[in-house]
Amino acid sequence: MRIARFAIDESVSFGVVEENTIAAVRAHPFGELTFTGHRFPLADVRLLAPILPSKVIAIGKNYADHAREMGAEPPAEPVLFSKPSTAVIGPGEAVAYPEKLSERVDYEGELAVVIGRLCREVPAARAADVILGYTCANDVTARDLQKRDGQWTRAKGFDTFCPLGPWIETELDPSDVALTTRVNGETRQDARTSQLLHAIPDLVAYVSQVMTLLPGDVILTGTPAGVGPLEIGDEVTVTVEGVGDLTNRVVARE
Repeated sequence: MRIARFAIDESVSFGVVEENTIAAVRAHPFGELTFTGHRFPLADVRLLAPILPSKVIAIGKNYADHAREMGAEPPAEPVLFSKPSTAVIGPGEAVAYPEKLSERVDYEGELAVVIGRLCREVPAARAADVILGYTCANDVTARDLQKRDGQWTRAKGFDTFCPLGPWIETELDPSDVALTTRVNGETRQDARTSQLLHAIPDLVAYVSQVMTLLPGDVILTGTPAGVGPLEIGDEVTVTVEGVGDLTNRVVARE
């Protein structure tokens, strides 16, 4: 099932995507879904970020080849950092390049986990019980600021630096799916989630040992090798096999 968040006629709703239509649901997508009876052509709605999380927890250096391209050894334990909820945007929205503050902004295509219920200290064997589904993500990063600051909050935290979408796929087996990133149609990243150093159940267990996860919270699972700079005017697309495409254009920050 594909759960989307969408806007039509100045109204925002969650809905279930079925082929070329979307069926609106009442309230939120957590728990049993109740349909409103309204169905719209997908072409007539505007897809939004599929969820507005209370927090986005990201995993650094979770592909060995990416760790090495960043000049580091693959870590023995997951490396956690966070992105503010204000960084989240949806498909088709613009990534704002902060030219006055950064001279290099990179794409980082990722598979994102969406949490489905409040949880803490979840055993890895039960991680699937607390996951609503999966979506595409782009962990946009001001690389020069990341290197300069020594920690990642500023570099990762700009408004628009966390595109999510196009929807949440609830029936995906995430253990071995293709992940690609294209810039202006050219493939820049090409990997499979089977290459993750720390698998998704282990990530959910690790993060939930540290903090309580709320429904809608997002875990970014890491980016593979091939990260690189974006320029104003670029179009970047993250594709996760079995989920879909997340496309955003880069514009100058006003």
